[in-house]
Amino acid sequence: MISRTTSEQISEPAIPYTLHWRSRIYALIGLSGLLVVVIIFATTLGSVHIPFATCFQVLFSPLPFLHITPPCWQTLDAATLHTIILDIRLPRVLLAGLVGAALGVAGATYQGLFRNPLADPYLLGVASGAGLGATVAFLIPFTISWMSFGAVPLFAFAGAVGAVAVVYSLARVGRTLPATTLILAGVALGSFFSSITSYLMTICGEELHGIVFWLMGGLSLTRWSEVLTVFPCVLVGTVIIYLHGRPLNVMQLDEEQAQQLGINVERVKLILLGAASLITAAAVCFTGLIGFVGIIVPHAVRLIWGPDYRFLLPLSTLVGAIFLIVADTLAHTIIPPTEIPVGVITAFCGAPFFLYLLRKRQGFAFF
Repeated sequence: MISRTTSEQISEPAIPYTLHWRSRIYALIGLSGLLVVVIIFATTLGSVHIPFATCFQVLFSPLPFLHITPPCWQTLDAATLHTIILDIRLPRVLLAGLVGAALGVAGATYQGLFRNPLADPYLLGVASGAGLGATVAFLIPFTISWMSFGAVPLFAFAGAVGAVAVVYSLARVGRTLPATTLILAGVALGSFFSSITSYLMTICGEELHGIVFWLMGGLSLTRWSEVLTVFPCVLVGTVIIYLHGRPLNVMQLDEEQAQQLGINVERVKLILLGAASLITAAAVCFTGLIGFVGIIVPHAVRLIWGPDYRFLLPLSTLVGAIFLIVADTLAHTIIPPTEIPVGVITAFCGAPFFLYLLRKRQGFAFF
């Protein structure tokens, strides 16, 4: 009698754990399918509306094993449809997905490293450094280009990476990297760079509109070269972060306990900070400062599917990509022909949804 009761007590918790594990697997599969649908749907919207089926056929016609002949639609022939969908709309949609995925997984990484629900990808000065670099690029009196990229993305990337490097060098104490010192250094340097940017904006003259629009975020005039540049950076950084999902779980307890359990805390912190900062810098250098994605997406995923970083990281990647694609689609279609900065859309749509989730899960603990 005693052994049977003990056996039942041991086996009962395994059932909900298995269901919870399966629900996360189903969520990964479902969100992956939803991402594909959102990508196709986003390519249908624009100044010329194209049916979903037609977009599907054009998008998959280059695949050799499907043998799909791109159709004509109304007054548009197959070549024109190919240009609109594959050369104009698809690069923008894919870049939005890459940037959203990068900000989502970077935000989850920062929140896990600092064990702070307010941490976001811009915490260590990436945004202020990129903003300062882009502002300087707008104001320089000569033209700079490299590999078909202008001065703005080059200076923005250099500013973002440089800011993180300065913060890291200021915060490092011997062989350790105290989290509190790192955050304070990031906040101080970010404020310093932001003040310089604000001063430059007051003397920039006619360049002010371009600077303000870049700082608010946007994906207009996206080209394939930008997608192909951002993709490897985001892919490598994201894979590195995924491989550290278990150490991130252990580090939620305490750094000393994680060290006792065999985790090289300082090494993991350095790798994750470098990977998250790299993908964030690569994302913002072409699109500007898109806020709210890196802080709301990890929270939403954590509230719905739990805090296990082995699932939280890939789920944040998918949700971030979907969220920013939808936001960018709204940005250029909601008030045609005017294009709203996508950062405005992310804040306007994301804040009410996040408040709704908090209201539904009042008793949920973030960490």
